[in-house]
Amino acid sequence: MKFSLFIHMERYADKSYQTLFQELCELVQIAEAGGFDKVWIGEHHGMQYTASPSPLQQLAYLAAKTERIRLGAGTFVAPFWNPLRLAGEAAQLDVISNGRLEFGIARGAYQYEFDRLTPGLKSSEGGKALREMVPAIRALWQGDYAHDGEVYQFPTSTSVPRPVQPIPPMWIAARDPNSHDFAVANGCNVMVTALMKGDEEVADLASKFDTACANHPEMSRPELMLLRHTYLHEPSDPEGWRVGAEGLQLFYRHFMGWFKNEEPVVDGYMPPVSKEAVAENPEFSLESLRRNMMVGTPEEVVSRLKSYEELGITEYSFWSDNTLSFEEKKRSLELFIRKVVPHFS
Repeated sequence: MKFSLFIHMERYADKSYQTLFQELCELVQIAEAGGFDKVWIGEHHGMQYTASPSPLQQLAYLAAKTERIRLGAGTFVAPFWNPLRLAGEAAQLDVISNGRLEFGIARGAYQYEFDRLTPGLKSSEGGKALREMVPAIRALWQGDYAHDGEVYQFPTSTSVPRPVQPIPPMWIAARDPNSHDFAVANGCNVMVTALMKGDEEVADLASKFDTACANHPEMSRPELMLLRHTYLHEPSDPEGWRVGAEGLQLFYRHFMGWFKNEEPVVDGYMPPVSKEAVAENPEFSLESLRRNMMVGTPEEVVSRLKSYEELGITEYSFWSDNTLSFEEKKRSLELFIRKVVPHFS
């Protein structure tokens, strides 16, 4: 099993963006030194709690600050892009980094962003752009290509520059069976997340992936990456898990606020749903978050990761977003590197 770091600048107060980015870079450098294979940074617009309008800018900077770790966009939101522009900009990162680009793409999720970047388009309809984007970008990376689709139309064009890698690895964020099937049929790796749900959801996602692979025996089996909120504490502090669970409870209250999209947004801040509003939802209890998220001691985390390996998951992504301080994130990541990673080397 390979490991990766999934990270954004999280902003909840008046901490400067410069400081937040410096902290992000330090965590990435720690991950690289600790043997992590990749870093992933997503695309989000107008949202302080995931301040990340351009993963490419951040990854290009990180290319100069790192030596080995691969640089993943996790993920580009397909409906927000033109295929020719995205092909060229992503290829430029591959040139800058000497062939370290990992290209992740998704249909998008937050209606708040769609209302501002693609007015009139429902987030649930973003899959049309995704399905056209993937083969178009792959073709543009290889040479001249014209496209006449339902979403995109353009005359013969090519990606300038071309990527260093002949075809950079492509990843699709998948949840439903059709997304898994499309990814496997198109030679793409798959990234999944169970969000607040437990390991039964992880097993279900792995099963959907297995079914897609079985449906396409003509294709080589792609990689399967699981993204999971991760927080470690020392065995000497048996109540240490509460810090992580409380941080993640607040994170998912913010998450739900953005998905409900019912409150006014001021300066990029959406109020989190209240504790009272989620009090009857068992997924928000601290005990449930401890059980469902990757929250625990190194020994507990190793055991669960071994079970994920048995499900066929080839990469585990340490999701660092959790509303906690930089110091807590750093401590947890370093503990993971010291006490968990060696069990998988």
